[in-house]
Amino acid sequence: MDWISFAIVVALLLVSAFFSASETALTGASRASMLRLASQGRSDALIVAGLMDRRERMIGALLLGNNIANIGASALATGVFTAWFGDIGVLYATGVMTVLVVIFAEVLPKTVAINAPDRMSLIVARPIQVIVLVLGPLLVVVEELVRGLTKILGIKIGHNQPILSPTERLRGAVDLIHHEGGVEKQDRDMLGGLLDLRELEVSDVMVHRTEMVTINADLPAEELVHEVLASEYTRIPLWRDKPENIIGVLHAKDLLRAIRASDGDMASIDASAIALPPWFVPEMRSVSEQLKAFRRRKTHFALVVDEYGEVEGMVTLEDILEEIVGDISDEHDVVVAGVRQQPDGSVVVDGSVPIRDLNRAMDWHLPDEEATTIAGLVIHEARSIPERGQSFTFHGFRFRVLRRERNRITALRIQPLPREADALEVKPKRAGTAF
Repeated sequence: MDWISFAIVVALLLVSAFFSASETALTGASRASMLRLASQGRSDALIVAGLMDRRERMIGALLLGNNIANIGASALATGVFTAWFGDIGVLYATGVMTVLVVIFAEVLPKTVAINAPDRMSLIVARPIQVIVLVLGPLLVVVEELVRGLTKILGIKIGHNQPILSPTERLRGAVDLIHHEGGVEKQDRDMLGGLLDLRELEVSDVMVHRTEMVTINADLPAEELVHEVLASEYTRIPLWRDKPENIIGVLHAKDLLRAIRASDGDMASIDASAIALPPWFVPEMRSVSEQLKAFRRRKTHFALVVDEYGEVEGMVTLEDILEEIVGDISDEHDVVVAGVRQQPDGSVVVDGSVPIRDLNRAMDWHLPDEEATTIAGLVIHEARSIPERGQSFTFHGFRFRVLRRERNRITALRIQPLPREADALEVKPKRAGTAF
């Protein structure tokens, strides 16, 4: 009879190990993976997703089953050891069952489950579903009792909001997988760029008006055609009276068609007549909305205006795509040396280089909330327009102005500070020192 009780104890320990492994697997499984497998026709993955939707009920069933198994095994083991060794058997039973429960019913099964939670959750999904259904009525009573106790204690159930937004949690997951070697830097940057689209405004990705290529619509036709063909761009804004007064956007293909239609008589071409009407968009529009607008209008070019209606720059579909996939170059792009690494570990950067592009290239984390370009960041932090040779230290980097043209910073040297110096830095140095 004692041996039968001992066999039941072993069986209960196996049941407890099953519940422990199931709890770890089902709470550690990836919901995204389960939904993906379910869409591919895996019925067990659909069961796991359903259990995750009822996580409170599932965990209650697992804990209830696990405790019943552990308590039952301990009670039977106490009876067996008492029959074998008398009253001292209670101490033996406590010691032996503690070791067995901790090692074989808790640590071992949970270790196995945590190493492959998705695979293990698919294995235990069906039996756990049955157990949840069987223990359902009892779980309802337990849940109501718990809710009543938490209400008495003043604890609000369901009001715990996550610290990070779903987007930030997804970004953190991508960074974690990248550090573990599962995602390459380029792929991580693409995923990060895609997540950033809703946070960026058109002004963050536009080409500023000082860097736009525009043509005076009143130029003689032959000279205008020559300038269009000399440009590396296919869409060029036309202005009249002043550069800010954009009257149209001339497409090189439309110009070539006009030249052909006039049998090569370029003097008879009216560029303003074949130019497309300009499309103006506000600078505060989000990049994701602008991307949808490009697709809706089936055009790739827009002019950006500020709150006063003045032209601030232009944005193209390529500018937005480059925020996702990185720099896109073709055979007509002019190579501009914007970021140049130096042997001493520093980086020489053109002042017009966007902060986001520099962060992507160097894997840095310079803030881009207050400025778009690296020169703008230095001016914002310095609270002035620095002179050539001035140096500043902030955000864990040392910035030195190499060149300045009028009121524009055109080149800087950026030196990452050692970790020790960065740790000792209490407050950014606002005042520069010329040398």
